[in-house]
This record gives sequence, C-alpha cells and structure tokens, in this order.
Amino acid sequence: MRNLFFLLLIIPLTSCNKGELNWLILSPNNIEGLTNLKFLLSGLTTTIYISLVSIIISIFVGLIVAIPSLAKNKFLTYINIGYVEIVRAIPLLVLILWIYYGLPIMTGISFSPFVSGIVALSISESAFQAEIFRAGINSIKKSQWEAGSSLGLNFFKKLKLVILPQAIKNILPAIGNQFVYVLKMSSLVSIIGIGDLTRKANELVVTTYRPLEIYTFLILEYLVLILIVSYLVRKFEKKLQKD
Repeated sequence: MRNLFFLLLIIPLTSCNKGELNWLILSPNNIEGLTNLKFLLSGLTTTIYISLVSIIISIFVGLIVAIPSLAKNKFLTYINIGYVEIVRAIPLLVLILWIYYGLPIMTGISFSPFVSGIVALSISESAFQAEIFRAGINSIKKSQWEAGSSLGLNFFKKLKLVILPQAIKNILPAIGNQFVYVLKMSSLVSIIGIGDLTRKANELVVTTYRPLEIYTFLILEYLVLILIVSYLVRKFEKKLQKD
C-alpha cells in the first residue's frame, strides 16, 4: 500500500520534463507558490462540510423513505420503489443544475449555490441510504419483531426501540463507505460556483494557465482525503466487529 501511494506521488513529477511542468507555482518555498497552495487548500473545509451535512440529511431522509418498504400495503411499497428508482436514475450533475437553475423558474423558490448543492447531494444520496436501511432492517430476525409485539409495542416503537438499534450497527460500515462516495461526488457542486476543492482549482487554472500542475495537485488532494477517510472507516468497522 505504501509503495502504491509513493508511486502515485512521483509519477506526476517524473512523467514530464521540466519544459512541460512548472511546479514552482505550487512550491511553498516562494511567495507565489505558497499563496497558490493556501488558495487551493482553502476549499477543503467547504468540501468536508458539504459532504458531512449532505450525508447526515440523506440518512434521515433515507430512513423515512425506507419505512414504507416494510409495510404490507403494496401502495406504500410502490412509493418506496418509485422514489428510489427515480432518484437513482437522475445523474447528480443534472440534479444540481436543475435545483439551482430550473427550480426557481418552475416554482419561484430559489436557493443559494451552497444550499442547492447540499439539497441535490442529499436527495441523490438518500435513495442509496434508503436501500441500505431497508437491507439492514430486513436482516433483523423476525423473532425480534415478535418480541416487541409481546411487550405491547406498536410498529413505530418496535422500530425505534428494538429493530433500529440492531440494524444501525449492521449498516454503519455501509454508511461510512457512502460518505467516501459523497466526498468524491461533492466535486460536482463546483459547477454552480461553490468554493470547494475543485472550484478553487478551476479558478487558479484561469489565472495561471497551468492546468496540468494544478489538476494533478487536485487529484492528490482528493486522494489523500479519501485515503484518510477510508482508513478511518475500516478502523471503525474493525472496532464494530470486535464489539
């Protein structure tokens, strides 16, 4: 793993000659390079914040969408299936553009770029969270539902007090993996002007005309961020297995 990471770092530096690459624009040893680095890294907090807020909202929406799938009523089941299939069929980039540009025209309701990005990410991700919750709840043995009934609990109390605590423990690794996915997909919100990592890179390319160096650094930014989050997710999974 270390060797692979090392290769990913040195390939961009060695694959081109000095006439093609100018890493001085990103060197911390000069004022211009240090300024550019600070500018690129300033989008990191926005990327993480948007991803965190979106995954939290999508978890709650996904749970609400998953509940009808547990009902014996076919109409409620179709609501769940319809929502999941429709939302998953819409490309995230298209959804972002529609919410930011199309929704105000159709309804008169307009959001800031930041809110539009979060709404689009949350809706798109909620369909996947709904399927995760549905699978997690269905993995709980029928005897647990029967135990709740024997205590005189209604459906929602059984779900809240008996089923969900067990199901959430089973699905936490999957939710962690989806957070990694949301981190990567959050780069698409740059299209509507949100100052995330990708937007900062695009803006710097316009002023420096050095796309190769800047986008290579952007790749490394996402690579390091995703590797750190993936490591934490795997560590959390191992902790759950021990418990």
